[in-house]
Amino acid sequence: MPYRDFHYRWEYKLKSSPEQLWSFVADTNRFNRDAGVPALEPAEGKKQRLRNARRRLRLSFLGVPVEWEEQPFEWIRPSRFGVVRKYSKGPIAELKILAELSPLGGGGSTLVYQIWATPKSVLGFLLIPLQFGYAIHRKFASAFESYDKTAFAEIPVPVESSLPELSSAVLSRLEAMKGKLLADGADPQVVDKLIDFIERADDFSLSRLRPYALADQWSESRRAVLTACLLGTRLGLLDMQWDLLCPLCRGPQESETSLSAISSKVHCETCRIDFTVNFDRFVEITFKPNASIRRAEVHDYCMGSPQRTPHVIVQQLLAPHTSRDLVLPLEEGSYRLRTLELPGEQLVTVTAAGAATATARISDRVFGEELKLAPRTTLQLENASDAEQLFILERLQWSDQAATAAEVTALQIFRDLFSSEALRPGEQVSVGTLTVLFTDLRHSTQLYREIGDATAFGRVLNHFDVLKKAIAEADGALVKTIGDAVMGVFRDPASALNAVLTAQEILATPPPGTEPLTLKAGMHSGPCIAVTLNDRLDYFGSTVNMAARLEGLSTGNDVIISRPVHDDPDVRELIDAPDTDLQAVPFEIVLKGFDEERFELWRVGRKTAAAATSSPVSLGVD
Repeated sequence: MPYRDFHYRWEYKLKSSPEQLWSFVADTNRFNRDAGVPALEPAEGKKQRLRNARRRLRLSFLGVPVEWEEQPFEWIRPSRFGVVRKYSKGPIAELKILAELSPLGGGGSTLVYQIWATPKSVLGFLLIPLQFGYAIHRKFASAFESYDKTAFAEIPVPVESSLPELSSAVLSRLEAMKGKLLADGADPQVVDKLIDFIERADDFSLSRLRPYALADQWSESRRAVLTACLLGTRLGLLDMQWDLLCPLCRGPQESETSLSAISSKVHCETCRIDFTVNFDRFVEITFKPNASIRRAEVHDYCMGSPQRTPHVIVQQLLAPHTSRDLVLPLEEGSYRLRTLELPGEQLVTVTAAGAATATARISDRVFGEELKLAPRTTLQLENASDAEQLFILERLQWSDQAATAAEVTALQIFRDLFSSEALRPGEQVSVGTLTVLFTDLRHSTQLYREIGDATAFGRVLNHFDVLKKAIAEADGALVKTIGDAVMGVFRDPASALNAVLTAQEILATPPPGTEPLTLKAGMHSGPCIAVTLNDRLDYFGSTVNMAARLEGLSTGNDVIISRPVHDDPDVRELIDAPDTDLQAVPFEIVLKGFDEERFELWRVGRKTAAAATSSPVSLGVD
């Protein structure tokens, strides 16, 4: 017999704005947990792929198995989201959820949360009003009140209401590790906040600690937080993990505990794509507490939460040959419109001069001229195809809060603490653009003859220390030494230039009674490949080869830089600053091994030093 539908509508007046509340309210994974929904899992024995990100899921409620097909969440950030579930097992036939956030005139928000539930049986007819009308209603109100307080106070992560009580042994261990972190040079304020966070944050927050996101939330230096996490890993406070991110949904598809376990080919089941991993974007270092300190037990309470893909602004499911008008609040920037099932994409640019109305129409593929929209616009989505389509409008810009593998592995502290971290033999991974520095001592052979092998060797070792310190302070890493030569890498060209100029100045003005050392240097910026050589992470490619050649052109106490380095805005500012004593003298030269091409280069040195010559220099070994 058919049963009547139940409809529940709850309205909440909250202090926070929709933008402040969205990351909490739309995190339906956390919300379902807080509302008392049991953990769920994929339905057993039903592996066939469903269209448009549908999922077959199951859970157990009061001992009763419940299974359903979940349609993809639909949302417009930060104003509304909803989902439909059609049940194959359990007392409910269908469940619809819609949450809407709207701003209040004097500040704050109105949150309207609605549920439509259709019973399948007498049990469902009795359970729905008991659960939704009474028990869940109270839990919803409590959760939204907590989120509002957290969002309004701009506290980044809500504290779990019932945390496991840490034993006295664990608390003593935390106190001891705090002392060791401070002794190792970690920032005291960061250490206090990290220890407190491990003690008080909920399991969701602890299962994937993102150091740069934490630093922004704590108003602390990103490098200081990352350093504390790396030091904490060595001490056994944290465990390090490498998350492999899908280029479309940007969610972690795999997590490995070491670089050697990473495969360069990864599959995303949700987006149904295979992608090639690169360190510049698709591998992020994250952390979690070591199990001896605290177990962060994380379960899934919702698979399709809008907050799992925060870069997606709009997700809408349209039946074939239908259209839908959406009023969108958009930030200025670059976006991409695509569907999950069809190839192609349409670029969208949002500017103040953009159109207030526009139409995006798709048929057998996604294409069309770039849409230029205003920040407040009405966009009509039209599905002209013969099949249902899931429209996705997403930001193209990636968050800068990811501590990528490319950046972390180019830091001296990482190489010092985790020297054994390397790729599996034979694996090659792109690390994006790096600035590669090569240095070598001028007249080092003569130095050995003049002051003796032992004394000269000591001076060479001391010069390595000077270089390593200058490179580390500029957020770079000393990759290797080759005789008297050094190879270093940096993410930032200006930092690289500043580091080598500093090292040259220190070596040229040694303590009294010690002969000065003359350092040759060359640097080039460009794409690099990471590999494992001699059981350590190394780099190769034309960028590395070019930098090595440029060092050979240096006459000493100058730096030969390529056009990519010279054209970097921060490098230009460093050279052209009114109070600088730097000068950059241009010259051209043919470099062997590079198709005999003439390259425009610059010789950077101190104006107070001897005038640098612009004539070509032999590439012979010193």
